[in-house]
Amino acid sequence: MSPNVLRWFSLVALLWLQSINGTNLSFPAYSSQLKEFLSISQFKLNYLSFASDAGKVLGFISGIAAVHLPLPLVLLAGGSLGFAGYGLQYLSIVKKMFTLSFYQIWGLSFLAGNSICWINTACYIVAIKSFPVNRQVAVGITASYQGLSGKIYTDIVHAFFYSSQREAASGYLLLNSLVPLVGCVVTAPMLMREAKATSYSTRDVKVGFIFLFAVTIATGIYAVATSLLPAPAVLVLVGIVLFLLAPLAIPFGVMLEEVMTCRRSQQKVYDFESPFEEDEKKEEEEFDDEKAIIGVKEEVEWTKLWMKLDFWTYFGLYLFGPTVGLVFMNNLGQIAESRGCAATSSLVALSSSFGFFGRLLPSLLDYFLSRNKYMPSCPVSMAVSLVAMVASFLLLLVDSDVALYISTAMIGVFSGALTSLSVTMTAELFGTQHFGVNHNIVVGSIPIGSFAFGLFAAKVYRDGASFDGRFDGKCYGMYCFQTTLIFWAMLSSVAAVLAAVLYLRNRKFYSQKP
Repeated sequence: MSPNVLRWFSLVALLWLQSINGTNLSFPAYSSQLKEFLSISQFKLNYLSFASDAGKVLGFISGIAAVHLPLPLVLLAGGSLGFAGYGLQYLSIVKKMFTLSFYQIWGLSFLAGNSICWINTACYIVAIKSFPVNRQVAVGITASYQGLSGKIYTDIVHAFFYSSQREAASGYLLLNSLVPLVGCVVTAPMLMREAKATSYSTRDVKVGFIFLFAVTIATGIYAVATSLLPAPAVLVLVGIVLFLLAPLAIPFGVMLEEVMTCRRSQQKVYDFESPFEEDEKKEEEEFDDEKAIIGVKEEVEWTKLWMKLDFWTYFGLYLFGPTVGLVFMNNLGQIAESRGCAATSSLVALSSSFGFFGRLLPSLLDYFLSRNKYMPSCPVSMAVSLVAMVASFLLLLVDSDVALYISTAMIGVFSGALTSLSVTMTAELFGTQHFGVNHNIVVGSIPIGSFAFGLFAAKVYRDGASFDGRFDGKCYGMYCFQTTLIFWAMLSSVAAVLAAVLYLRNRKFYSQKP
């Protein structure tokens, strides 16, 4: 099997992995039930949601491991950590096989959150190494599929575990434990670390990505439509599986084309230089020309990141920007409940589906407009997305289910776009050689924000419950999250300013990019 075919098989494997790797995205769908099962306060529930994010503090370990271990082993390590983290919770909380303290459950949630970093690291490195010229496209498309995770898990639970609220919660824990591990075992043999430059067929890449964009957009439309319109969950799942299998047409198509080209070249052995060889030389020249303009500012070793002002600016941007979107998602269940909206799972599926499009959008624009002088740079695109998030949080202050649905969809889109853009910006600012460690250090801002901003939300929620004179710890009314939403909007505004600062500091670098 040629390197080109293996390259595309590995990309398909990444799509499958990312579509089941966002196990934390399903937390809002069962957080209220988990709160009742464990008889914990809103503060302790916030600590549990923080635990999953806190696992990213040690995400840099996966980057270091990726330097010294084969990527399939890194992948399997991630699946195993998630299996242990969620599996032991399932056996304790649902099956009552043994008793775990709250702090032990917190530790398992931490472990499960860390597992996501290992799988992400393997996926990002494979995407960047396999498609160095089109790394934004490859990373963006694969990252977009992680946005589907909440939708996929919600539909599986609705189809097989939704006879009661308790079964729904147990379903999420069981699926979060088993599905990623099975996915890692199945896809590990398909991953390859790096392809040789001479095997980079630009013709195949162009056709392959155009087809993949078409499939991805169709998948996103299907996900959004089935989130908004009622449909049998089993049929929805069948459709998603078919859409996930569709990208396999690319490697099989490349394999068929190579076989046919080889046969044609064998029929012309009398030529000193066959058309096939001419095409290969042309493609190699094309690749060499494009490889020179990949666009990396400098290669920075992770031990020297702290000396870079760009790093601290970027770290603050991520802390006040993408992290706030994640904190919103962690609290979505309580936000919906406080406003009297019972369709929490529908909101999770909606946010997940629109997050899918948000993660895809930067790749789509980069692929078709990268040569256009009006194409905005990563910092500018992040600033625009953050301003839109500010508007989304302010729209949530309107007491309306329509406003809740629209804002949730908008935050899904723009937080997804920020997640995708951040991967590219890490590579642009600090290089690709140490990307696995560098990006996990940047993502390490998530636990800080998750704890601080989530704790603020929990305090406002508790004060609202006390104002109602309730003793069950539940708060109902717009005021339960009103102050929190304004606070989150202010943080996103700060992140937008930092994105502008980052652009101004690197304006010369971005102006030189083609």
